[in-house]
Amino acid sequence: MTIEQLTELFKWITVVNVVIFVLSSILVMTFKGVIEKIHGKMFGIDKNNISAIVYGYLGLFKVLIIVFNIGPYVALVLMQ
Repeated sequence: MTIEQLTELFKWITVVNVVIFVLSSILVMTFKGVIEKIHGKMFGIDKNNISAIVYGYLGLFKVLIIVFNIGPYVALVLMQ
């Protein structure tokens, strides 16, 4: 695989993951009550804890996108 192909691969991986992250964030903000109700019943978690867990999930997902998608993509672009 050439550097150009890897750059394209990481570009599209980054785009897909950022779209998933944005959609997840929008859905969580839009349907917060429904999410709390469903997950509260499924896992027996207090509604206050669900907000913290979802916030942690989105934060971790953002860090993983930066480290494993955007970082390598930027490095490949700089190598060209």
